[in-house]
Amino acid sequence: MSILRTAAVLEYEINEALKPFDLTMTQYNVLRILRGAEPHGLCGREVGERLITPVPDMPRLLDRMTEAGLVARKRDPEDRRHVTARITPRGLRLLDEVQPDLEVIERRRTRPLGADEIQDLMKHLDAVRSGT
Repeated sequence: MSILRTAAVLEYEINEALKPFDLTMTQYNVLRILRGAEPHGLCGREVGERLITPVPDMPRLLDRMTEAGLVARKRDPEDRRHVTARITPRGLRLLDEVQPDLEVIERRRTRPLGADEIQDLMKHLDAVRSGT
């Protein structure tokens, strides 16, 4: 329960920091995933598989982000079922704008921990997620 409570506190604070940018945490996560997939991009299914929290309607989320100019999608001419999503320059700029605010949250929340303790925490959380 402690992990869930901590996640809820962080999620709330991050969502509040993203509101002025008209961005949700899920949209932020999509942008980070697509930035990491450059220059090739990913199909919607691949983006969905990498999300922190799965969404029930990935195509609709990508539609909204495309309409906002944050994501560009291109249909494969040889296989019309395959659509590749890529982050746009506007999406990249938005990530750059948001980053300082999120770093402030990270520094404030991890201030009581030293660098070694943060590394240990990350290692332990990885172990919890993987079940090892």
